[in-house]
Amino acid sequence: MIEYTTLSADYGLLLVNVFLSNIGYPAENVAVTISDSESGETLRELTTNREGQLPPVRLPAPPSDYALDSTAPRPFSQVDIRAVLPGYDPAVIRNVQIFSDTAAIQNISLVPLYENVFIPYPTLWGDFPPKIPESELKRLPFPTNLSVLPEPVIPEFIVVHAGVPQDSSAPDYTVGFKDYIKNVASSEIYASWPKEALKANILVILSFTMSRVYSEWYRSKGYSFTITSSTAYDQAFTYGRNIFQEISDIVDELFTLYLSRADINQPLFTQYSDGIRVVREGWLSQWGSKNLAEQGYTALQILRTYYGYNIVLKEARKVSGIPLSFPGVLTIGSQGEPVRTVQSQLNAIANNYPLIRKLVEDGIFGSRTAASVRTFQEIFDLPVTGVVNFPTWYRISDIFNAVTNVNG
Repeated sequence: MIEYTTLSADYGLLLVNVFLSNIGYPAENVAVTISDSESGETLRELTTNREGQLPPVRLPAPPSDYALDSTAPRPFSQVDIRAVLPGYDPAVIRNVQIFSDTAAIQNISLVPLYENVFIPYPTLWGDFPPKIPESELKRLPFPTNLSVLPEPVIPEFIVVHAGVPQDSSAPDYTVGFKDYIKNVASSEIYASWPKEALKANILVILSFTMSRVYSEWYRSKGYSFTITSSTAYDQAFTYGRNIFQEISDIVDELFTLYLSRADINQPLFTQYSDGIRVVREGWLSQWGSKNLAEQGYTALQILRTYYGYNIVLKEARKVSGIPLSFPGVLTIGSQGEPVRTVQSQLNAIANNYPLIRKLVEDGIFGSRTAASVRTFQEIFDLPVTGVVNFPTWYRISDIFNAVTNVNG
């Protein structure tokens, strides 16, 4: 048996990005104070650069082994972040979770009357109500002008109700689809788990969410939101919380996929539990998925263990609100209109993020275009390759829309 009290502390990284209103407008010269959530001790005082970023901050965290054992002490430390810029209300983010050997990403938007954020414990550690069982497949509503039928799609935004469905006093938050998935995954599982376990859980969260979207579950019942933050009905979500680099990368890679079966088109309503306090047949066990990944199971093998061997992965056939579909990988030597689109969008982004060098919009992917792509990837926490792959293509589109106010 491990004597946890004898293990020394490890370290994790904290990445802080500060914006004015949205990610298209980086906030320079913001005074950021990082303090211990429990003692209040100031750990670091830093100022953002012209990209609105702090250098990576190394912070103590419990040993990584803690996150691999459900009986271990709390596997994360917590810090508070205070961001101050003249002319804007201070932003305070409380209880940002730091895991050993992972990178926590905290995005902060400075807007008037910024609401302080209190981040609850992850569901694996905290006390949250278990999910109410529902059927795997949903009866679809009669199509309306809000419907995404007849095929599953990735919406640009979803509306999250911060409470149980019947609580009309709870606020609604409109958030980007990928941002929502990253928030939920960072709230539901430990980012230090094996990669295949993270993939399996993220695919379950994606399918769960897409089922709510596709079936218009709440709108068909007269509500004006897409999903709730209640773990009894849906998934954990905390507006403004930190996410984790490992989770962010996987969501960028997988966000158009969902779980289904070969003979149906509908995303499955993939319910899940921690697998210790709540165990249900036919549901994914979060701790069980971690254990299977440690045994060498792939994400798909993990999913088939819980949902059956006829489970398949399908891809949404369109992405709502993004101007052009992914054309395939673009790299040095690529030519044509997709390259010109990347160059044009990077030039627009460079107006607000001047570290990105402006490009000649000639439709030829040369070394200068690759260099600008690498700078973009570094700024926006993507693997720095200089290649426009699936995650980079859509991230460029996201930031271009933010910079040019395409979405209002």
